[in-house]
Amino acid sequence: MSRVRSVFVGALLAGFGLSLLGGTAVAIPPFQKEFVKMYVKPGSPLEAQFKKVKCNVCHYGKSKKNRNAYGKALEPLLDRKKDKKNVEKIRQALRKVESLPSDPNDPNSPTFGELLRAGKLPASPK
Repeated sequence: MSRVRSVFVGALLAGFGLSLLGGTAVAIPPFQKEFVKMYVKPGSPLEAQFKKVKCNVCHYGKSKKNRNAYGKALEPLLDRKKDKKNVEKIRQALRKVESLPSDPNDPNSPTFGELLRAGKLPASPK
């Protein structure tokens, strides 16, 4: 009985540890799903680009903690745990960042919305 309990406790601790490793990423399916519904039209130039980058629409590199300018603009507007089922809040956040400049250091840069309407990714995945 003691061995079974040890294995069970070990499995629980391992699962908890793994959940901590992946818990900080914002790229979750509901956010991506709404982005696709709003901007990625079948057969569009943006669709081909999106298929190549997927999560890197908002992130760069291998770690999902790394956010590009678009991801940084969305980050304060969405909470991955609280908002993942709130489709309207996700859509409002996506609409809100449309008006922001794609380069935060250049107020004259095209907005994220202008890039998306032109069939381009909102930020470089680097």
